[in-house]
Amino acid sequence: MVEFDVVVIGAGHAGCEAGYATAKLGYKTCLLTINLDVVGQMSCNPAIGGLAKGHIVREIDALGGLMAKIIDKTGIQFRVLNKSRGPAVQSPRAQADKVMYRIEMRKTLEETENLFLIQDIAQEIVVKNAKVEGVMLESGNFIKCQKVIVSTGTFLGGKIFIGDKCYPAGRTNEIPSLTLADNLKDLGFKLTRFKTGTPARVHRDSIDFSKMERQDGDEPPFFFSFDPPERKVEQVPCYLTYTNEKTHEIIFKNIHRSSLFSGLIQGVGPRYCPSIEDKLKKFPDRERHQVFLEPESRFTVEYYVNGVSTSLPVEVQYEYLRTIKGLENVEILRPGYAIEYFSIDPLTLKVSLESKEIEGLYFAGQINGTSGYEEAAGQGLIAGINAALSLRGEEPVVLGRDQAYIGVMIDDLITKGVDEPYRMFTSRSEYRLLLDHYTADKRLMPIGHRVGLVSDERYAKMLKKYETIEKYCKEVLPLSLKKVLTEGFFKVFSEIDKGKTPTFEKLLKRPDISFEKIKPYLKEDYNTSYFIEVETTVKYKGYVDRELKRVKKTKNLEKIKIPENFNYNISGLSREVREKLERVKPQNLAQASRIPGVTPASISIIYLALTKKKR
Repeated sequence: MVEFDVVVIGAGHAGCEAGYATAKLGYKTCLLTINLDVVGQMSCNPAIGGLAKGHIVREIDALGGLMAKIIDKTGIQFRVLNKSRGPAVQSPRAQADKVMYRIEMRKTLEETENLFLIQDIAQEIVVKNAKVEGVMLESGNFIKCQKVIVSTGTFLGGKIFIGDKCYPAGRTNEIPSLTLADNLKDLGFKLTRFKTGTPARVHRDSIDFSKMERQDGDEPPFFFSFDPPERKVEQVPCYLTYTNEKTHEIIFKNIHRSSLFSGLIQGVGPRYCPSIEDKLKKFPDRERHQVFLEPESRFTVEYYVNGVSTSLPVEVQYEYLRTIKGLENVEILRPGYAIEYFSIDPLTLKVSLESKEIEGLYFAGQINGTSGYEEAAGQGLIAGINAALSLRGEEPVVLGRDQAYIGVMIDDLITKGVDEPYRMFTSRSEYRLLLDHYTADKRLMPIGHRVGLVSDERYAKMLKKYETIEKYCKEVLPLSLKKVLTEGFFKVFSEIDKGKTPTFEKLLKRPDISFEKIKPYLKEDYNTSYFIEVETTVKYKGYVDRELKRVKKTKNLEKIKIPENFNYNISGLSREVREKLERVKPQNLAQASRIPGVTPASISIIYLALTKKKR
């Protein structure tokens, strides 16, 4: 028997963040993995970030987590998506060197004090009197601990499908975790089968890139971390091509051989990342679908064929891929496949990601019904922080929907539950103007600093940054255009009426004017490295103020706490509403109001019952 404070089961993106957080906060942590060689492995696409996901990575960095720092060190192409739109929906994305990402993640974890990586398989979470006691391993060893964080990804009861072939696996040719699934059922957790998939990986030298549209990264690269590395990146291009009528004909002809449509797969797949055969079924009139060729590493010849995830037989994968422009002679190195796995019902979790029924048992990542590296990492970090805070005897960190996309995600999971793999989008947030990725440090670094994951030096640097921005807004924005801009500006922008635009602030409020456009005409004294933050403050002030008023109303509802043992058998509440409230057990009226089917009238009834008790 060995003893740890915390055991983290699974070393994927959720597990890495969870283990790092608990160890960094001073607790002896075991990060348990089936295979030490694939810690932090990217099971699917070789990329980090993207729409809303990039926001989460920036939030992880602001809180003191790892993902941003690792991708900044190992990324091979960096882009900001939606650059032509407002800052709320702009999002960074990077192509990762999958080999180097995994190596750098493992190196960082192994160098973290209090963290021990162990290769073994969790067989049973031992619980006594509704409290975690430890973890029994398949090797026969027992680890005694106070907290367990389960982050099994696709390994919990994982099964791979290629055509009519299927076999147990957590990733291709990697053994799954089977006995732990039975243990969780025995502990009272209802398990659901979800499904995801991946496309083929192909040989670089069998691709004709000249027939494809080249896509380069941004120069200079936009890094994820608020403390970006000093590195020169020789960015590697991606390539765009399309499926066509012949591709679709082959897939339709063989669709009965797809595991998804033959009846072999029972799990629910992700709506927003469907297989190519699913796309064709749902959008039969589409003449073509995008296919992105993405490099997996500088050190391998593998390319990821993004957009054609599949569970068709290998010979059919060859046949349809070779109809795509540039892939006529393609050679497959790894076939695409679908994978089914178990997840729990996240309605059984507290907002801290701890089980409502078993003290000391936390869940993070795909096991909670999410999809994506970033969503998993965000949950892992919060679960790790809260496990450590519980050991300290402190209240958990709860991120509000107005504070972070991580907060939106966790609230959605524990309040609404999931009936399909959950993916983050900016549209899921009612306060997205408050959640642009540029200001994640302002919103979240104070929390990271308070719990102990953000250093004093880093925190002081952030405070200085926003003091500088505030000073610029107070002292420079009210100045006249003539004071701030050179004569060259007035010649180029002769249509601007100085009478209607008397100040620099008024100029920046114009939708047709951006800092980028006028930067060449700024007098040296009035330049700033924080032009995006300043411009956002000016342009969106009215909208932001409106959202802040809405936040204030919600905060008032959050102040009205609902006791854990509250009796919802109240006159006026329907049976359906009562059942939903009893299942979720919301902590306050704001959370109760977000439960699907709980009407404003129901909230009024609960409010009256709560306030009546206080009188």
